[in-house]
Amino acid sequence: MNNGEKSCIWQSDDWPKWRYDLSALTGPLTEVSRAQGLLLGRLADVGLALRDEASLAALTEDVVKTCEIEGEALNVESVRSSIARRMGVDIGAVAPVDRHVEGVVEMVLDATSRAASPLSAERLFGWHAALFPTGYSGMNKIAIGQWRDDAHGPMQVVSGLEGRRKIHFQAPPADVLPVETASFLKWANDQTGEPALVKAGLAHLWFVTLHPFDDGNGRIARAVGDLFMARADGSPQRFYSLSAQIQRERKDYYDVLERTQKGALDVTGWLSWFLSTLGRAVTSAQSTLDVVLVKARFWQRWAGMPLNARQVKMLNRLLDGFEGKLTSSKWGAIAKCSPDTALRDITQLLELGVLKKSPGGGRSTGYELID
Repeated sequence: MNNGEKSCIWQSDDWPKWRYDLSALTGPLTEVSRAQGLLLGRLADVGLALRDEASLAALTEDVVKTCEIEGEALNVESVRSSIARRMGVDIGAVAPVDRHVEGVVEMVLDATSRAASPLSAERLFGWHAALFPTGYSGMNKIAIGQWRDDAHGPMQVVSGLEGRRKIHFQAPPADVLPVETASFLKWANDQTGEPALVKAGLAHLWFVTLHPFDDGNGRIARAVGDLFMARADGSPQRFYSLSAQIQRERKDYYDVLERTQKGALDVTGWLSWFLSTLGRAVTSAQSTLDVVLVKARFWQRWAGMPLNARQVKMLNRLLDGFEGKLTSSKWGAIAKCSPDTALRDITQLLELGVLKKSPGGGRSTGYELID
């Protein structure tokens, strides 16, 4: 970026005076409100335990997908175990959890369950430290719990191989971050007059534009957005995941973000995309709720049936949507038991009428739940 060249939104003369056409956002805001009403209406008709299950499913998806957007795969069962323990939800057998999973879970739960608490530099530093418990991002040592210092050059978002890299965005220099972040945090904690969900979209954009940390800015920006959405909902419980919807629309997310960050301070286009994506996220949560209700009906039907811990674990895996064909060898590998034990577990469930053999042939027999 050449001196004097103004190619980033933060270089605008009136930065950060955001502008948007509220009338153009009426449609997306109305759609989000409609989708939220339908979802909350269904949740009002279920018990507290099922609401907790629905929230557990949404939070698990949120943690997994916010990392997946950055190309990082977390173990779903470990994430679910970590969240369930903190929520006090009994999910039976728990999976082992490492420090990194715990850190991401801590950040997401702090953002959503303590949404009413002020957003401060210390709180953001805590989130950052939780994301990088070893002080390293991959093989690179990074500054933890403090703003970046640009010791290795300006903060840039790039793609492509060395020598053919494309610069998508360059963040403000490190020496202005104390002033810039203070301005952001004051706005975040003040009553500034924007509709609550519009403020959530602006908060996400503003934070990711500042890019104040050496790494983890995208995940923290989405947590900041989650905090403001929780404030808008007036509830610490989450029943939908914007991060999951962003992952499904990842290319569009990066495209609209890049256009916005290279544009003027009229961010109507970004907010329209943000709100429309949020509406689709809330609508998609209906499917998550369907799974929760199906599981509840299943276990009500088979209540009192003598099952061992392996069978309970594997039936829950099937209810959550098992990928591929469940065979006795996969059963043994996942349940950590011998082939003979796996076959005995499966045979008992066949005799009870819980499982049936999958149609079709193949080298090994597959099993599925009876509808």
